[in-house]
Amino acid sequence: MNNLGIVIGREYMTRVKKKSFLILTILMPFLIVALGAFPIILGSIKDDEQKQVVIMDKTEKYLPLFVNASASGDSVSDDEMQGYKFVPGAGDLQLYNSEEMDIEAVVCITEDLTSNPNAVKIYSRKEVQGDLIRHVERVLDTQIHKDKLAAYNIPQLETIVSDLQTGIDIKTVKWGENGEETFSSSELAMALGLISAILIYMFVLMYGAMVMQGVMEEKTNRIVEVIVGSVKPFQLMMGKIIGVMLVGFTQMIVWAAMIIGISAVIGISAMPSMTGPSVGIEGQQVAPQAALQAMESNPSAEIMQAISNLPLAEIGIMFLFFFLGGYILYSSFYAAIGAAVNSQEDTSQFMTPMVIVMVFALYAAMGSAENTDGPLAFWASMFPLTSPIVMMVRIPFGVPLWQEILSLVILYATAILFVWVGGKIYRIGILMYGKKPTVKEMWKWMKYS
Repeated sequence: MNNLGIVIGREYMTRVKKKSFLILTILMPFLIVALGAFPIILGSIKDDEQKQVVIMDKTEKYLPLFVNASASGDSVSDDEMQGYKFVPGAGDLQLYNSEEMDIEAVVCITEDLTSNPNAVKIYSRKEVQGDLIRHVERVLDTQIHKDKLAAYNIPQLETIVSDLQTGIDIKTVKWGENGEETFSSSELAMALGLISAILIYMFVLMYGAMVMQGVMEEKTNRIVEVIVGSVKPFQLMMGKIIGVMLVGFTQMIVWAAMIIGISAVIGISAMPSMTGPSVGIEGQQVAPQAALQAMESNPSAEIMQAISNLPLAEIGIMFLFFFLGGYILYSSFYAAIGAAVNSQEDTSQFMTPMVIVMVFALYAAMGSAENTDGPLAFWASMFPLTSPIVMMVRIPFGVPLWQEILSLVILYATAILFVWVGGKIYRIGILMYGKKPTVKEMWKWMKYS
């Protein structure tokens, strides 16, 4: 056991001291934000050059609707169409089908759209931009709607139709053990479950590949021949698995602390807590129904209460348990593969089945997000190769304790089996050179005593 501790400490300290680890650990939260924000920011930047769009309206009815952004009082129109300039067209349509004509597109309306909604086409020498299509559709749809209502010649018909189209906003309320009523949100539960599942998927792949890469490097450099003289191969494999796992936990703790810190800076932590007793505007206790009615006018309070109603402690604890079980299960095979092969190219035949299973688990989690009690969600959360990912989608919606325990028991029992099998392969493969292993040979290695 002393040798195992030495291997774990060496693996941990070697990786933690690397500059790449420090840079990635500190910059990852900011990098994720940047990757999400930059495309949105850059995509919203419009070209300063105004592109001409020709409007050819044979009915002469719809041409006045296409006003330029500078002349329009509609702020939405200004934002959407500031890169386009609408000009009336004349003559034959084919006159504009020339590179000499500096135009973006031609909107051609041939008939009254009230009777023939398909009598409009947009011509261009390249693919038409989506914002232009949406703007033309919005302008024409609005006018067709007005024309059809006017054709009925019924007083205040537009007001009546508008009133009929009023939608409803359904609130979901969760009953507590003592009968208290609090807001809930299936969208937040789904989002939290999917984020947890994706994180486990990413971490298991990333840290498992780190184990395999470390084993391959030591085998290729012949360092392992010296190490196994004083350390048993099984201890060496477990030392690498546990050491990399501790590296992963270190990164998670740092990322969690940074996320909490960033949240505090932007003011999320300063929002009022909604977990205490229901109180009125002046601080006095009120009935649960009155508290809900008072909160409906405060969307931020609704969101915070919906978040507080999620089983956050249970999700956090189960995330650690399922991540640990899934990581041990997969990393034992990663280590065995790294010991068996002689080069990076040889890993594909063994890695492909594992990656396919994990991708299936991720798709099963996404497919189970809206039916967490369905047969796919249940059996995939029990099957040990997919349970670490799928179960995390189910937990925010409430899972019976016996199902969570059963899933963990199956997962850890399978992980122990995988460690035993991986140790058998690792013990033989770590000293095998020059020959590409086959599945048949690896099966023989597992039978050696």
